[in-house]
Amino acid sequence: MTMKTFLIPAVFAAALSTVTPAEAAECGSVFSIAEMKWASAGIAASFDKIILEKGYGCSVTIVDGDTLPTFASMNEKGIPDIASEYWINSVRSLLDQAVNTGRLVQGAEILADGAVEGWWIPKFVADAHPDIRSVEDALKHPELFPAEDDPSKGAVYNCPADWSCQISTTNLFKALAADKKGFELVETGSPERLDASIARAFDNKIGWLGYYWAPTAILGKYDMTRLSFGVGHNKNEWDRCTAVAGCVRPELNSYPVSRAFTLMTRSFASRAGPVTTYLKTRKWDNATINQVLAWQDENRESNEDAAIYFLRNYESLWTKWVPVDVAEKVKASL
Repeated sequence: MTMKTFLIPAVFAAALSTVTPAEAAECGSVFSIAEMKWASAGIAASFDKIILEKGYGCSVTIVDGDTLPTFASMNEKGIPDIASEYWINSVRSLLDQAVNTGRLVQGAEILADGAVEGWWIPKFVADAHPDIRSVEDALKHPELFPAEDDPSKGAVYNCPADWSCQISTTNLFKALAADKKGFELVETGSPERLDASIARAFDNKIGWLGYYWAPTAILGKYDMTRLSFGVGHNKNEWDRCTAVAGCVRPELNSYPVSRAFTLMTRSFASRAGPVTTYLKTRKWDNATINQVLAWQDENRESNEDAAIYFLRNYESLWTKWVPVDVAEKVKASL
């Protein structure tokens, strides 16, 4: 599949703060960045490594990271120095304590519009049927989303097995009484099978309805529209039932938005000078990182290669995050 040329959304670009040009002192220090196990965070870590090394003259090592172990190590031991993309929902209260007591410093919200989950349909279906804007609108039309094994029924594709979103999607299907509206819940079993069901729908130009999340390569490859559940996220109901396997009487709810920030240790932030300023400025939206993830997936490239692709193709965006002299050094290194 050939990727299209994408433009940065004007509203998003205008909202970014512009960095005042300034001569950056040579860093010279050795810093460590946690590379989390998911692709967008891996690209972010590699991107930060390039900026710090080529632009600021730092020496950077990439270390393995994961959500809870990385937080505990940064909070208790002061290592690694940076977590470029850290999803904070699971440690929100602990993070607040760490920031308030000065052990950790919170940088930019790197995913500017949050990590989102929901039920999606192809944009070509949404465009052809402007009356479908919510999940309940879609459930009025099982004929538009035919199940592969029984086209007389509509299909809602579930999250992969053993993921927490499988439970929440099952409960929301039940809360919507979707089975009584002519739909069946399709258990995809694995991320690969879920992705394949979307690819098949686009190849055959047929409707698809189901769970997905962003940022991801799939939403960079395929133009999808997220549907509204018609209600806001109710955390109490989520904890009571939506996220609980086998809940008997689930109520309609919306998925939470997961927030991802850059985290720094206090010792790093206090000595990093202009690097800290950069890490409090740098952010991108889901549409942008989805496109980079799609390029990485299609070309089977590494996180470092994807970061270089971003640097070469989104210069108008990333040069707003650093002083002019730093940007020139980075561009010269490519």
